[in-house]
Amino acid sequence: MKELADFVKRCEDEGELHRIKTEVDWNLELSHIAKLNEEARGPALLFENVKGYDIPVLTSAFTTARRLAIGLGLPVDMSMSDMAREWMKATTKELVRPKMVDSGPVFEMIVKGDDVDLEAFPVPYMYPLDGGRFVGTAVYLVTEDKETGWTNLGTYRMQIHDRNHCGIQIIKGKHADFHFNQHKKDGTKMPAAAVIGCDVVHFLVSSTLVSAQLDEYDIISSLRAEPCEIFKSDLTGLKLPANAEIILEGWVDPKDLREEGPFGEYTGYYSGAKGEEWPKQVLHVERILRRKKPIFWSTTVGKPITDTHMIQSLNRTGTLWTDLENMRVPGIKSVYIPPESTGRFWAIVSVEQKYPGHSNHVGNAVIATTTGHYGLKGVIVVDHDIPADDWDRVMWALSVRFDPLRDAQIIKRGRSTPLDPALPIDARQITSRIIMDACTPYEWERKPQEIFLDPAMKEKVISRWKEYGLADKGVMPVGKHNL
Repeated sequence: MKELADFVKRCEDEGELHRIKTEVDWNLELSHIAKLNEEARGPALLFENVKGYDIPVLTSAFTTARRLAIGLGLPVDMSMSDMAREWMKATTKELVRPKMVDSGPVFEMIVKGDDVDLEAFPVPYMYPLDGGRFVGTAVYLVTEDKETGWTNLGTYRMQIHDRNHCGIQIIKGKHADFHFNQHKKDGTKMPAAAVIGCDVVHFLVSSTLVSAQLDEYDIISSLRAEPCEIFKSDLTGLKLPANAEIILEGWVDPKDLREEGPFGEYTGYYSGAKGEEWPKQVLHVERILRRKKPIFWSTTVGKPITDTHMIQSLNRTGTLWTDLENMRVPGIKSVYIPPESTGRFWAIVSVEQKYPGHSNHVGNAVIATTTGHYGLKGVIVVDHDIPADDWDRVMWALSVRFDPLRDAQIIKRGRSTPLDPALPIDARQITSRIIMDACTPYEWERKPQEIFLDPAMKEKVISRWKEYGLADKGVMPVGKHNL
């Protein structure tokens, strides 16, 4: 799977895509159709008739685990936690490097100078109080370290200011901010390029937390088990994906900072109120590389669960599991950052305890990781008999294995995200955290006696399940059974 069209085709083959041929207005109507469809757990949508445009818009790409599995090339019945395990396995081996090429489909059209017009694309206007049209939602920004040549792919929202300028919300401390500060110190313009639409794994990786000095192209290639194809731009010198749909190339001038927003964010609240937030960087678009017939990829963001939250859940679960594996934390059975938590604020880890304090070790390790140190508010640790993504059993463990006084730890100072609406707008750099240890203490000699079914009778009942007529009602026993 090398390009966005491959994902669209596979979704259609699996009955996971719906084409909307009715004319739809880019102004609120498109986003509202998509959001209501997402809340109903509907299919991916391809809007083929956007008012005033001949370019289709893809939304709701990843609102189900099934479509995430399609995007990753994994079996469609895999759970989020199981997909994250595959992510961890692929990225803890020797990484695959990308392949340099001379050209690609993104060079089919080259738009320069006065012909550059960001409103030539069917950019949706999402929510009523948004400050404008956001050309970058399912997007990533490519920047490069001046000293080491490290290439970073980062997802930052981008609002259209005018024909050839779009705002970029680069949050302080993000990797693009590292690169921006290098140019700010030297008084030079930062080469930058926004990529809209590509092999879907590019967006999955760009929107996660990868360690500094590690190229996301290496992670992308490793997840695909083959090199992704990139070229070196003759305009900016950046390494860019040859199979992209659209690339906006140009510069970020450290002297040009502008207010942008508001925008309906993934937290379910608006952010970016004029005069209340820091002025943001601006991409000066000098050139657009694009296909003749591109697909414009957009995501509604907004309240959970959208594809944004599913993506964050998958990639943050995958990178957290990778972090814990690289830290050699023993006994990890499963990991989960739920999409209901916006794919960011809570983590659950299942562990097979091997020594006193082991579960506490896990909780503290999570908030020390690259993934867990930023924005995470809480960690729930459960015993190995409970899958991390089994909400029913997690709540049971919090009810019968957790004592608030003994098992809750409050950490007063941790790195926060400035988008957290639970914190006052002028104090969002630091958050508190909680570790909730919902494991039966390893050192207890006398542990509570848990109820289990009789194994032999359980197997007998399962073998006769169809005779009871329950299978005909769609009632199936939990677990994998050959009925």
